[in-house]
Amino acid sequence: MSDTIPEGFKLLKRGGGFLSSLGPWYYRIDETKGGERGQLVLAIRVEDRHCNIRHIAHGGFLVTMVDSALGVVVSSSREPAQPIVTVSLTTNFVTSAEPGDWVEAHVDIDRIGGRLAYASCTLRTGNRTIMTGSGVFALMPPVVPKEQPDG
Repeated sequence: MSDTIPEGFKLLKRGGGFLSSLGPWYYRIDETKGGERGQLVLAIRVEDRHCNIRHIAHGGFLVTMVDSALGVVVSSSREPAQPIVTVSLTTNFVTSAEPGDWVEAHVDIDRIGGRLAYASCTLRTGNRTIMTGSGVFALMPPVVPKEQPDG
C-alpha cells in the first residue's frame, strides 16, 4: 500500500475530533479561470481501518467523506468561513474503494441563498467515480464561546 501523497496536496488542519480520527486528510486548491477563488479538493488514502469485513472502504466512511467535503467547501467559500450544519444528505454508491486508494472529493456549490446552501460532490480514485452525493446546509450564526462562570 502506497503512502505517497500526490503532488499539490497539503495536510488539512481543520475539523473536530471525529474528522481528525479518520485522517490524515489532505487538500489542494484547483485553479479556476478568470481570477476566481480556486476550488478545494479534499482527499484521503483509504487504510485498513476504514474498511468493512469485505476489505473495501466502509460505506459509512465514504458517506462521512462526502458530508465533510461538502461542509468544508461550502463553509470555506465565504470570508470569514460560514458556519453551517447539514440539513439533508443524499448519496449514491457507484463502486468500491480499497486500501491504498487515494480518494478525492470534488465539490460543486450549486447555490448559496440567505438561509440555505446547496452543493454536490463526487468521490473519485483516479478516473473511477466511487460515490456521488448532494447536500443542503443551513447557514448558521458565528459560534460564540460559552460564557465562563465567575469565581
